[in-house]
Amino acid sequence: MRIAILSFEYPPETGFGGIGTYAYYQARALAKIGHDVHVFAGATKPGVFRSEHEGVKVTRVKREGCVNGMLDNARKARAWWFQNRVTTATDAFEGLAKEHARKPFDFVEAPECGADAMVSTTMLSIPTAVRFHSPARLIMGIYDTPKIDRVLTAFAEQLAINQAQVLTSCSRFLADEVTVKMGERDPIHVIPNGIDVPLFDRDEGIDVHARFGLPKDKKLIFFANRMEERKGIHIVQKMVEGTLARYRDIAFVFAGRDLFGHMEKRILPWVKDHGLQQRFFYLGQLGLPEVRACLKKSAIFLIPSLWENCPYSCLEAMTAGRAIVSSDCGGMPELIEHERTGLLAKNGDPAAFVAALQRMIEDDGLRARCGAAARAEVEKRLTDVAIARRSVDVYQAFLDGKLASAPARSLADLCQRLAKAESELGRLRLREDELRSGRSWVGALKQVLGFGPRQG
Repeated sequence: MRIAILSFEYPPETGFGGIGTYAYYQARALAKIGHDVHVFAGATKPGVFRSEHEGVKVTRVKREGCVNGMLDNARKARAWWFQNRVTTATDAFEGLAKEHARKPFDFVEAPECGADAMVSTTMLSIPTAVRFHSPARLIMGIYDTPKIDRVLTAFAEQLAINQAQVLTSCSRFLADEVTVKMGERDPIHVIPNGIDVPLFDRDEGIDVHARFGLPKDKKLIFFANRMEERKGIHIVQKMVEGTLARYRDIAFVFAGRDLFGHMEKRILPWVKDHGLQQRFFYLGQLGLPEVRACLKKSAIFLIPSLWENCPYSCLEAMTAGRAIVSSDCGGMPELIEHERTGLLAKNGDPAAFVAALQRMIEDDGLRARCGAAARAEVEKRLTDVAIARRSVDVYQAFLDGKLASAPARSLADLCQRLAKAESELGRLRLREDELRSGRSWVGALKQVLGFGPRQG
């Protein structure tokens, strides 16, 4: 099967998070089992760039042309997420359309987050699977974003969802959330994320003690994620305070982008004031090899997130055989069985995390049993090749007519969202001449998506 994967996030250049990690593992695994795989990803500088790795072709596209210019008002209104969705989808379409014309694809896979397939599902007739990771309608409220951005970002993502033939989700929790809170009527096939175990086990020769100054005589409690509230960074100070004072043989290690200054402005000053620099380490953003090396030297992995689906931070900790203390939010109970493959703490409750950490710190046997069981769970059902085969089975079933396709749906609800967005734009008092001219960013969206005539 010839398969295209649309994903702005793709390592190393744009491998920012879990979606990029999934796309990387999925593309390689599909190629390993004999499929022709082409990834269309984002770039950090203007142009079109082509490469190939491990049997996977990669085309990166970044344009700064007319579509980017038409989104000036989106940027002025702080609609950053929406602006990103439109440019991402337009760039992905450019690369996909040219390659599809050269040699047709049998199937396209794309995440809903990023709306990567928004334009391609509108302009091309290729069977497409949209995979749910973290829909804007479910998570954007956690962030400080304007209402206009939330409305239009949800609109962009919903268009790709509505025009997809197949829907998948990385967890049952997320599939249920999409059904209940987003009103999705079509079947959602639950296929968890997968991981390349041999790649993870590879020894990269990184000595984390020498490179980062981590102590060898202490149990390391490791957090590797973005420093933001959705990942629970705002409650970790109480966890640290509740455990460091009691246990002299532990140290905390944090790695990840400090997007909103939680670490720099709040936690690190507190660490300095209390003289804990030798027991609390912030490593900044690390590459995957460094994260894996730190995991392999850690005793406990900490996941205090407020909302998760099927995170790679957990999959990697499980693969490393680490003892995991996680919140019980979202899809985490689908990965962590309490007291068998880790410990679950009440979501958002620092005291519950302190109690779980204390159990793991004090009980060497519990740590060993949970770590071994977590590794066995990955080997049993969460390898990259197993997940790729499950995905192909769903795609092939659709192509064979054995999987019910999504019925044709009206775009009336999307047009209503667009009307609402125009009203919001008016309340923001953007210039009337821009609105009348059709050169506003709402007008541009109509033109890009084919809702209205192109105006000169």
